[in-house]
Amino acid sequence: QVQLVESGGGLVQAGGSLRLSCAASGRTFSNYNMGWFRQAPGKERRFVGAISWGGGMGDYADSVKGRFTISRNNAKNTVYLQMNNLKPEDTAVYYCAADTSYYGSNLGEYDYWGQGTQVTVSS
Repeated sequence: QVQLVESGGGLVQAGGSLRLSCAASGRTFSNYNMGWFRQAPGKERRFVGAISWGGGMGDYADSVKGRFTISRNNAKNTVYLQMNNLKPEDTAVYYCAADTSYYGSNLGEYDYWGQGTQVTVSS
């Protein structure tokens, strides 16, 4: 199995930027498609974006398109979520997830999850 650890969260003003990282250990990271999800207080966990194992495919939720970018460095076993022009509604705990066979937005299909990192955007 693979272990995932997110980092990079924090408090930022609206319009600012953050870059989240998700470091993987265990199995071969390049075998895994990766997803980012977020969960705001009192709400369901929702899809943010995904990147395929080789980085050739990327998809985003409509709410973050044009503002967020996912990338990965397989040599460093890390996937990134660059978040620009942050809005208060982006406030949530952000999670990364991994799966060897599934690529997409369905959180129930991902086998491995990190513990999450808090992002708070002040207005």
